[in-house]
Amino acid sequence: MPDTPKGGSCWQLTFAPAENYPAGLVDFIDEYFTTSGLDYNDDGTETLSVYAGLDFNENDFRTAADARGLTLPPYTLTRLESTNWLKDYVISFAPVEAADFLIYGIHEKNPPQTDKIPLQIYAATAFGSEHPTTRGCLEALCRLNRRHIAHNNILDMGCGSGILSVGAAALWPDSARITAVDIDDEAVIVTLQNAANNHFQNQINAYAGNGYNTPAVSQNAPYDLVLSNILARPLIEMSPALFSVLKSGGFCILSGFTADQHDWVVSAHRQQGLVPVQSSEIDNWCTVVMEKTK
Repeated sequence: MPDTPKGGSCWQLTFAPAENYPAGLVDFIDEYFTTSGLDYNDDGTETLSVYAGLDFNENDFRTAADARGLTLPPYTLTRLESTNWLKDYVISFAPVEAADFLIYGIHEKNPPQTDKIPLQIYAATAFGSEHPTTRGCLEALCRLNRRHIAHNNILDMGCGSGILSVGAAALWPDSARITAVDIDDEAVIVTLQNAANNHFQNQINAYAGNGYNTPAVSQNAPYDLVLSNILARPLIEMSPALFSVLKSGGFCILSGFTADQHDWVVSAHRQQGLVPVQSSEIDNWCTVVMEKTK
């Protein structure tokens, strides 16, 4: 996999706009590149952009896609000259509303005027604040909050930028203690920074590790709520471990999979003993809430 630089110049691949990119392509892109983003256009299409280091090899990329049986959409390849490409090209997103939250970037000097809960996010290599799966998870968090169910001990598995951890801390500032885990060291750094920027550093602890095998996960279990916005296959593979750390009466919010993968993901978690509570879909991306009833 090409290494995306922490700063400096990089390559940007921008794919031709589409109403929906194939799930197989999106999965491949997420696996091959460290950093990718999806922009939503006024005509209802979306534009996928990815970023790679200057050692990116286009022939190797095409060969890997061929090996997966994928036909790549047309794309443009642009070298971005910058001392800090993340700040200049990736994180300067406009404020966006998601459920009861308003998400804005660190490039904003002052928080926007809003009656929603403001979340300031430095996305860095774990960005994706505007992705439908992030929005779906934040909406699900808000629905659980309206049910007045206690969520004191929370696990954010595959935390990325930590936006779900920050959102949970904002909803339950007096009670929630959150364990955030990601396999990527950069994501952990960004999560801790976002926690501090939003004054939740005493509620959120982040760890780099291999999923549920991370020692802090078992040490802090069992959890009232597990958040996991990753991809369909790892969600399914992790379902037994999720069930084992979730307390009876607890909930999980799952996302990162498309509508045609919905039944596959839900079935795997049903087999563990979880019961679907609610499903939602945004632009073909699904979010599911499930409960451990026993």
